[in-house]
Amino acid sequence: MLYNLGLIAFYSFATVAGIQILYYLIVFSRVAFYRRTFDVDAEPESQFSVIICAKDEELNLQKNLPSVLLQRFHDKKNPSYEVIVVNDNSEDDTKYYLRSIEAGYPHYRHIEIKQPAKFIPGKKFPLSMGIRSAKFENILLTDADCKPSSTYWLALMSQGFSEGKEIVLGYSPYVKKPGLLNKVIRYETYFSALQYLGFALSGVTYMGVGRNLAYKRELFSRQKGFTAHHHIASGDDDLFVNAAANRHNVGVVINKQAFTYSEPKTSWRKWFHQKTRHMSTGKHYRFSHKFLLGLFSLTHFLFYPLFIASIFYQPMMVYVLSIFGGKMLLQSVITFMAMKKLDEGDLFKFSWFMDIFMCFYYVIFTPALLFKSKNRW
Repeated sequence: MLYNLGLIAFYSFATVAGIQILYYLIVFSRVAFYRRTFDVDAEPESQFSVIICAKDEELNLQKNLPSVLLQRFHDKKNPSYEVIVVNDNSEDDTKYYLRSIEAGYPHYRHIEIKQPAKFIPGKKFPLSMGIRSAKFENILLTDADCKPSSTYWLALMSQGFSEGKEIVLGYSPYVKKPGLLNKVIRYETYFSALQYLGFALSGVTYMGVGRNLAYKRELFSRQKGFTAHHHIASGDDDLFVNAAANRHNVGVVINKQAFTYSEPKTSWRKWFHQKTRHMSTGKHYRFSHKFLLGLFSLTHFLFYPLFIASIFYQPMMVYVLSIFGGKMLLQSVITFMAMKKLDEGDLFKFSWFMDIFMCFYYVIFTPALLFKSKNRW
């Protein structure tokens, strides 16, 4: 009986490890060994509308909006981009700040929304208003609490539209700060990006992040905006991309000067609520995407328990240790390279601990897939 249980544990462990190895080799390695080069001095080939939705974001706008307005993406006579800030029923002094800077930036304007849209929770209505009022075909989205990492952010993201792409995915990390919570938030953000960028580079795009996301306005119109999921508070980024993306129309930009940085949550409770809201949209993804993501999460979750169960099976101990060592070596190499690409290299020394932590993450946040998201930003 014990022999049979040990054999089952070993073969289960070998299967799970094999599946994990395939994900790292086929999908995640594409981020680790991403090689595309960009020219920050290239002349803009098209014009852009940058859209930011804001709700009670006066302080964040004061801190971050100037970096968006001062992008090196226009010639001396004619701006090649505009910045639109949609003020969604703010109760602070956001509107006064937005009015005060109008004279200094001819390529900037703002839209005031004074009444909430009935039956359309979240920011889908203000974002739709911003897109419809945009002058240009190319739309680049970010949030009020995001700051571009350089003045070349727009120029670099624009190059993702080459070869007929209609969607461009960027990376939006969190600011590095002391403490365990900051490391957990940043690792989870990296780990999520490793997946959605890796799958996108593999031709299986399932989401994007609205803190750094671009797409064609014509694509937005063709998809009828957010009509398919307008009743869901979140999903203005990932659900739209999930529905609109295909194997050929998505570009990926991985460049440190094209990131947008956000301030992380400062308490475990706030982070938990944020992640619960984000996770709640996953159940609306295409079935094939849910299967691929679910298979990876399940095998990741089972890997360490099955390793512990298998290591006590003496006849196969050498094979168990070899499989474990090989998988962890491959994972470490790809993790190290991917973290360098995404400017998260300081997290590498914690990567094994964080990898185990993600198993608990699944237990904590997977139930969010079963509940309805709250109707707010």
